[in-house]
Amino acid sequence: MDSYDDRGVTAGQEAASAPGAPDAPEAATASEAVAPPDLAGVAEGPRRPGASGGIAALSLPYQLVAALALAVVGVVACVHLGMVFLHVAPSNTLTKQNGEAVDDWVYPEFEQNWKLFAPNPLQQNISVQVRAQVRTADGRWKTSDWIDLTARDGEAIRGNPLPSHTVQNALRRSWDFYTATHDSANKPNGLRGALSERYVRRTVMLRLDGQDLGGKVERIQVRSETVWVKAPPWSEERTNTRPAHRVLPWWPVTGADLPEGVRHASGAAR
Repeated sequence: MDSYDDRGVTAGQEAASAPGAPDAPEAATASEAVAPPDLAGVAEGPRRPGASGGIAALSLPYQLVAALALAVVGVVACVHLGMVFLHVAPSNTLTKQNGEAVDDWVYPEFEQNWKLFAPNPLQQNISVQVRAQVRTADGRWKTSDWIDLTARDGEAIRGNPLPSHTVQNALRRSWDFYTATHDSANKPNGLRGALSERYVRRTVMLRLDGQDLGGKVERIQVRSETVWVKAPPWSEERTNTRPAHRVLPWWPVTGADLPEGVRHASGAAR
């Protein structure tokens, strides 16, 4: 038996196909389904106010940790900028009162060198060299050849994208300290002369540590080799490019001049 809906659809089709029947709207067929409701306007769910991403999207404990980390980084950055400013600033009350704390913060990792911007930049290549007197196993004395420590530091830096700050500056700083506290005859001109000599000896012995020189190092002699940079072709300036040497006296090596590991080993052997 035909259902009521089927009869209605059939009757509508017959009425539409009957001759002389007026035009009627097209009847809906059974295959047409009801369109699903529009989901575009349906909310995906309740969203927390202000949760637009970033730190705000984190839970409260993680927000506190992130805020604490940012605060620590900000404080350290401000302290660092302040220390560097006091380091490069002219002498004033703050630098006199806190000079030791500023130096401890800056040296050696954050040392500032403004010679690049000086009105008269350096026009010399200065290398520090050393030779050693060693006592061999059979008790004889032997003097080594001159060892160019500056050239070795240059080889360690060249091609290294992140060179050590101490490798770049420790040897140069020690030599600058010595020349600033001694006259041309290698005599101290102030109270820090002996300190600068110990600084040079310790720096040199750190460079010689681990090298086989044929015996135990008993004395060292340091010298500098200065070579003027040759003038460019377009300049009429004439420069003497022959190396000039400043030779220091022989220094005996004591336990205080040795690296810490070697010093402890020597003390244990005694």
